[in-house]
Amino acid sequence: MRGYDVLVVGLGGMGSAAAAHLAGRGRRVLGLERFGPAHDRGSSHGGSRITRQSYFEDPAYVPLLLRSYELWSQLAADSGADVIRLTGGLYSGPPDSDLVAGGLRAAREWDLPHELLDAAEIRRRFPTLALPEGQVGLYEEAAGFVRPEVTVAAHLDVAARRGAQLHFDEPVLEWAATADGGVRVTTAAGAYTAGQLVICPGAWAPELLADLGLPLTVERQVMYWFQPAGGVGPYDPARHPVYMHEDAAGTQVYGFPAIDGPDGGAKVAFFRRGVVCTPETIDRQVQPAEVEAMAGRLAGVLPTLPGRFLSAATCMYTTTPDQHFVIARHPELAQVTVACGFSGHGFKFVPVVGEILADLVTTGTTAHPIGLFDPRRPALR
Repeated sequence: MRGYDVLVVGLGGMGSAAAAHLAGRGRRVLGLERFGPAHDRGSSHGGSRITRQSYFEDPAYVPLLLRSYELWSQLAADSGADVIRLTGGLYSGPPDSDLVAGGLRAAREWDLPHELLDAAEIRRRFPTLALPEGQVGLYEEAAGFVRPEVTVAAHLDVAARRGAQLHFDEPVLEWAATADGGVRVTTAAGAYTAGQLVICPGAWAPELLADLGLPLTVERQVMYWFQPAGGVGPYDPARHPVYMHEDAAGTQVYGFPAIDGPDGGAKVAFFRRGVVCTPETIDRQVQPAEVEAMAGRLAGVLPTLPGRFLSAATCMYTTTPDQHFVIARHPELAQVTVACGFSGHGFKFVPVVGEILADLVTTGTTAHPIGLFDPRRPALR
């Protein structure tokens, strides 16, 4: 008899959700994580991630988002943790920008409540934002932020209460299919066997999923916190939305209300402006020139930012060439399910990805629309 029904490799956002959902379906689960239960070495940290529905990347994501919102509420109820808060969201720039035009396309296709605001109306409703004349913003109430560290901890707690065993500080060295149709995973501490394997490797995907030959790129990204001039009062989450802005050159930035109190400042970052790296070579030091570049980009849109620089932190994006995810059963090994390539816009999907992975393990299929995430799609060849 095998030791477990399912081994889950990687207990960040997606892996912790998969462990919770699988344990909830009565599976004997072992989760393996190379770091401790709370760490800042991967992609599930930084205090906040935007969640939104008018999805400029592709309207095909909207059904997954709607289900994810239901599961965020369920996770909050199951764990008692403050995992999500809706503040409204504003996505602005030239009318033909990806943020505005793409967001409008998704909102109209799925009949999502939204408003299209001109620059003057945006300034009236949100005095912290000052867009150039001629730019517009798409506003939706059903947007806000989720807490990555709190979310991972909540899913791990739920998984453990449902009977999952969770091993930390135990990096996986290799995995392989076994002759009896199961899997064997070898770690720095030993070896484990199971009927099924779920791999959620984050930035370690090029290493742990090398056999798939996926054209993944790992990039260093930087998150910044500034204390606005005049204080954080106008950035209170009760009155300030999450936001994204695209300038005429197509450069995108995003930011949050002051969600960490009067001394926490306001978090901002560039969207997809990274430096290629690996988990071993990433530079964790943020240079003054990087802070200056962020400050310069903010100055033209948020009059009280950058204000005073407080801190910065790095994380890693792992992306595919078309920036869509990879979620599927392994093309050659039916007992292996993979999930990777989420960075840049994946964390808002954590609960529903956990559900999808549990579906694929337990039934071999899922009712959720995941055709876009096939590892054999032409863009990944």
